[in-house]
Amino acid sequence: MLRRTFLWLSERRGVFDFVKRNGIARRIASRFVAGETVESAVEAARLLNAGGILVSLDVLGESVSSADGTRTARDEVIETLDAISQSGIDGNVSVKLTQLGLDIDRDLCVHNMRWILRRARQHDVFVRIDMESSEHTERTLDLFLNALHPEFGELCGVVIQSYLRRSAADIERLIERQARVRLCKGAYAEPPEVALQGREVDAAFARLMEALLERGNYPAIATHDETLIDHAVAFAERRQIGKERFEFQLLYGVRRDLQQRLRKAGYNVRVYVPFGAAWYPYLMRRLAERPANLVSMAASTVKEAVSR
Repeated sequence: MLRRTFLWLSERRGVFDFVKRNGIARRIASRFVAGETVESAVEAARLLNAGGILVSLDVLGESVSSADGTRTARDEVIETLDAISQSGIDGNVSVKLTQLGLDIDRDLCVHNMRWILRRARQHDVFVRIDMESSEHTERTLDLFLNALHPEFGELCGVVIQSYLRRSAADIERLIERQARVRLCKGAYAEPPEVALQGREVDAAFARLMEALLERGNYPAIATHDETLIDHAVAFAERRQIGKERFEFQLLYGVRRDLQQRLRKAGYNVRVYVPFGAAWYPYLMRRLAERPANLVSMAASTVKEAVSR
């Protein structure tokens, strides 16, 4: 119930406007979001890099409803690519296609993505296309496989969500093309006919992860679930898959102890660093994934505020 409440709240613009004006809420958000500017994201990336951790910078926002808005989002991503190159941080970028026109016009979205990927090519910076709700899955994969990957190859990759019933077939398509895949569980509310439920999601994640580790092209294993991480480690050791052939990905501000433990064990670790003004929907989805985060963060934030 609490998970569904957070997902519902993530879509309420009026609540977002209220929360943005609330100091405590903004302090809670700062645990998960690296500020609202590219400069703040670069600074967070520097600190992570200093600990041997790679980053993926993400300009938050989705479902842009105007062509002008998509061009603004495109330019923000290009600014982020420039900042990565100029700062020398070890990182890449993540983008959402609904920021760039997927829900408006496919050709507009392709046009914006080509602008981004051409700049990425200049800087030799990888671009990951995030996966959104299931209504966008086929269009995202179509655009990636038929418009972008043939032209830009390993410069771009995509995300697959293990909770979707279609994902096993999608993984096979992507392995066949040797596309770079980030595997996550999925954070959107989806009906049972579309998405697996409960423990089925973990079982599917493990199966898809094994396929990617064994036959994929430098897969990204994106989870904080230590059972699944241990499964990946054991599987890779058993199949003699070198640590250099994959990476673990975790979210900014979540399980920093686990990030460091994996890095010290010699694994490639990348932290997804979101930033920007549109942080509210992202925060609600993170809390939906693990509602206990709200209790622990709110308690520490209030304590800090009172002690000042």
